[in-house]
Amino acid sequence: MLEHQRFLNQELVLKVSKSVNPDVFDINKYEGFLDALCGEREYQKTAIRNTLFYLLGGNYKNITELAEENFHNNETIQTFYGSFEQLKKHLQFPDKLSCSLDLATGTGKSYVIYGIARILLAEGAVDYVLVVCPSTTIEDGLMEKFKLLSGDDGLRDLLPEDAVIKNPHIINATESITTGDICVENCHALYEHVKSSIRESLAGKGDRTLVINDETHHVFNQTGKSFKKWKEFLVDDEFGFKYIVGLSGTCYIGDEYFTDVISRYSLREAIEQGLVKSIDYVAEDSSNTQDEKFQKIYDNHIENKNTRYRLVRPLTILITKDIRACNKLTDDLVRFLAEIEGISEEDAARRVLEVTSSPKHKENVRKLKDVDRPDSPVEWITSVSMLTEGWDVKNVFQIVPHEERAFNSKLLIAQVLGRGLRIP
Repeated sequence: MLEHQRFLNQELVLKVSKSVNPDVFDINKYEGFLDALCGEREYQKTAIRNTLFYLLGGNYKNITELAEENFHNNETIQTFYGSFEQLKKHLQFPDKLSCSLDLATGTGKSYVIYGIARILLAEGAVDYVLVVCPSTTIEDGLMEKFKLLSGDDGLRDLLPEDAVIKNPHIINATESITTGDICVENCHALYEHVKSSIRESLAGKGDRTLVINDETHHVFNQTGKSFKKWKEFLVDDEFGFKYIVGLSGTCYIGDEYFTDVISRYSLREAIEQGLVKSIDYVAEDSSNTQDEKFQKIYDNHIENKNTRYRLVRPLTILITKDIRACNKLTDDLVRFLAEIEGISEEDAARRVLEVTSSPKHKENVRKLKDVDRPDSPVEWITSVSMLTEGWDVKNVFQIVPHEERAFNSKLLIAQVLGRGLRIP
């Protein structure tokens, strides 16, 4: 695989054949449903359609067949990987009908997840849908969204009359998973010793189960014990899962783009179409001292607060390389704020929220969900890499890597930037 030559990610996206026998699968039956679900967000419909053609069209037995077809038809992929065998080595689930969807943060991945799940159930292609995510925060958000959508009679009425399952139940794994259920769970419930219904409900039923992984970069990068168990679960012969779909706004393994992406809606496209905030990127900082750097950050924060975004309370995030550096940065920032604003360090400290994996910051992690509230005193957040997903505050307008190694991969850069993209 070539590393010195530059390629656009879009050129590496796998094209799915849309030449499908309508007796096998007819997408036209669902166009009204997709219009109602997605509105004018065409990129969501494209992602759903591509996935349905791939999973239901009968043209592919697994991701390897799709990848091989694209290798022979795409000169960029040939140049990038050199040989099909080299490409195949990078496929995470070569023997399964698996794929990834690359959708920029803040563009509504949950609607795509729901649309795919609902149509596969309606088609009778699967009996069960399991949606796995990396945290209880994301789980709660998906449950709330899916219950709202499932309660929409208008959506249900737009499904074909002969739909096998028209109105799925939305549950988590505290209940047994039965035919027609969409079960939403965080990856910690996949442990064998954790009490959940997943193993007893889905063992031996992998060919009738759709697994959708939200924030699937965790599966591929396997950072931490929980995420290694996540991938082990997906390939466990006890289940024999056939259909695996992943979604992420950061489709990277380190700095390398996923090999199984079949639909992409980039951050650039989302910015150009006004769906997320634009990014004003500062390539290099010429500050000679920490206080000089703090002053520049502070001046921009105050301009955001008093001029640019007066109707909200703008937040600034500072990212460090480790917990020790974050502790020092927080202390130094509190001191600087107290001095520049002429307030006590105690008052300054109330404006700064330090968020790390340290046990002493456990309460601060819980406070994150409230920083958008009008009565929250927090204006500054210091962190290592705890703010990567599942935290969808809209008032972030400045993100600062405080030292050179704070962002050590494209994956982390994209994840942290995602925290500031949503529009108030």
